[in-house]
Amino acid sequence: MNEEYAVVLVHSTSHAIRGERLLSGAGVPCRLIPVPRYLSSDCGSCIRIKSGDSERAESLLRDGGVGVEAVKPYGPL
Repeated sequence: MNEEYAVVLVHSTSHAIRGERLLSGAGVPCRLIPVPRYLSSDCGSCIRIKSGDSERAESLLRDGGVGVEAVKPYGPL
């Protein structure tokens, strides 16, 4: 079964790594992936999450001091 995902774009790779640790520690399933080219031409990492976790993940990251730029749909994989 395909699930809907979202990606959290952050200010830097170090923010992505810190964000992944923070979300994993809070029980939010996530994974670091390269930023999709259709979202940004910059090299870097972002955090893939389930779409249903978007609001909670963004709140946890912002409260944890992670620089969130945007949360964008990633579509079914």
